[in-house]
Amino acid sequence: MIVVATDDFELYYGAVEALRDRDVRFTTVEPGAEPPDDARVALVGPEDEHPEVATVRADPADPRRAVEAAVGVLRGDDGRTVVGVDPGERPGVAVLSGDTVVAAFQLPADEVADRVAEEVADAADPLVRIGDGARLRGAKIVDDIDAPVELVDETATTPHLGAGARGMGDVLAAVNIARREGDRIEERDVEPTAGEIQLIKNRSRERSENDRAIDEELARRVAAGELTVAEALERHR
Repeated sequence: MIVVATDDFELYYGAVEALRDRDVRFTTVEPGAEPPDDARVALVGPEDEHPEVATVRADPADPRRAVEAAVGVLRGDDGRTVVGVDPGERPGVAVLSGDTVVAAFQLPADEVADRVAEEVADAADPLVRIGDGARLRGAKIVDDIDAPVELVDETATTPHLGAGARGMGDVLAAVNIARREGDRIEERDVEPTAGEIQLIKNRSRERSENDRAIDEELARRVAAGELTVAEALERHR
């Protein structure tokens, strides 16, 4: 059981709300008070006295992260934060603490690096694992992430989706990617193929008002993530 032991009003209500959302068994005591016999971990504020059990000190501005750490202690996880990313047009992102999924997102590709940065900001030894598909978008994400990165074979990471689960494939794939060991990389230098360049040019023609395609130089900049198709069309004009 988790014990919330804090006089900090903001932290107390934030932690209680997060624990209820996670359906975790908990109780509350005064800071420094004797915890119940079945208490395994105490969640306290920066200045609170703590009971004689394993303790997680929480930032009142981010009680969710402290709750995730406390749940990890409760479940015996090793507590390491691992973020899995399934790259693509709208990548899936999964955050694991040990073997427990603590957060999941589906985001535009240009928001992934910022989200990853937020999730690993206070982690002691974070790791990001990114699937090796969607090479061009994946390479751009790798370049923007300021944390250790492993490139993971994402073969068979997307599960079969039953009724009502449509749209969850990328997020579930990100969970599986986070749990699969990969190769450590510093960057991913990917030269776009002729087919990928042509695909971008075709897409620009479809989006243009007068059926015109961008040139190869602009298409390469789109492939590298330097420009969007809309920005490339504006420059081509």
